[in-house]
Amino acid sequence: MQKLQSQGVHHITLVGAGRQTSIDFWEGVLGMPFIFEQPNLDKAKESHLYFDPGDGRLITIFTDESRTPEKRRTPTDPGCVHHIAFSVSRVTFLQAVARLDERGIKHSGVKDRGFMDSIYFEDPLGLLIELASYRFEPPAGFTHADVLMEAHKLRVARGDYNIAEVHLADAIQALVERSRATLSDDRAPKNPY
Repeated sequence: MQKLQSQGVHHITLVGAGRQTSIDFWEGVLGMPFIFEQPNLDKAKESHLYFDPGDGRLITIFTDESRTPEKRRTPTDPGCVHHIAFSVSRVTFLQAVARLDERGIKHSGVKDRGFMDSIYFEDPLGLLIELASYRFEPPAGFTHADVLMEAHKLRVARGDYNIAEVHLADAIQALVERSRATLSDDRAPKNPY
């Protein structure tokens, strides 16, 4: 028996209300280009809108003009989506509170997640959205996931509660040291002063 190996998220499809509500939120608030539209091939009365979240993958929305937005939190029962998180640059994240406030969008305020910062708010249909900004950049040839896995190992070995910035810095150093050769006999920290 073999696994069906995933290679990334292809797309996420959400059930929307009217077409313009989706365009106004996904493109008008989150800046995702509206890249194409076609009928929902499984339900002809619905339209299928496609948005680019910034990495070339897709967020798609089934819309139907007979549905109206009902602002209530979407279900969080087992098997339901709790929230969707989108990556934003540090400079954009630093503007998030002000930009949500100017639209009158209620939000959580900035949340410290140790390895990233987050802010939460609901879309017009009650789906919880997270904007997330990493506090680090991975070294060349590595991903954020590589750094987080290494930081997790360090955190567990040290008995710490959650990943903090020190674990990230040490993880980046460990990944670089393991992947980059040196002519030095001793790579230990030094104080040349």
